[in-house]
Amino acid sequence: MDKKPIFEASYDITGVTEFGSSFEALMQGKLDIPPEGFRVNVSFAGPITGDVEGKAEGIDYIYTRADGRNELNVRAVITTKDGKKISLEADGVSVFQPDGTIKLAENATLFSSHPDYAYLNTLQVWGVGTAKGMKIDIKFYSAT
Repeated sequence: MDKKPIFEASYDITGVTEFGSSFEALMQGKLDIPPEGFRVNVSFAGPITGDVEGKAEGIDYIYTRADGRNELNVRAVITTKDGKKISLEADGVSVFQPDGTIKLAENATLFSSHPDYAYLNTLQVWGVGTAKGMKIDIKFYSAT
C-alpha cells in the first residue's frame, strides 16, 4: 500500500487455547488438518506505534478449514499512551507460506467514545502483515 499506516503493531503470542489438536504441531507443519477443521484461540499483546500509540491486548479466534484457509476473528483493546481505550474488531484470513511465515489480511473497525479518538469510528481499516513463531507484525491502514 502507498498510504501511511494509522498504526503498526508488533505482538507477542501470550497464550493458546486448543480444542483437540496441537497448535504447535500445526505451526510446524507436522499436523494434517482434520476433516472438520482446526480451532484455536490465540492471545496476543504488544506495542503499537504511529498516529495511535500505546499497547494492545486481545484474542484471535482462529478456525482453520480443512482446505487450509485460516479464518480470523479478532477482538482487542488498545490502551493509548494517555490511558484511553479503543476497541478493535477484525475478521480476515491468513495463509501459510512455504517458509513457515503466515501472511495476514484483516478487515478492521475501531471504536472509542473519547473525543481524541472518535475520528477512528468512521474509518474502514485494513490490516496487512505476517506471523512467524510466536510473533505477529501487522500494519493497519485507513481504507477510507
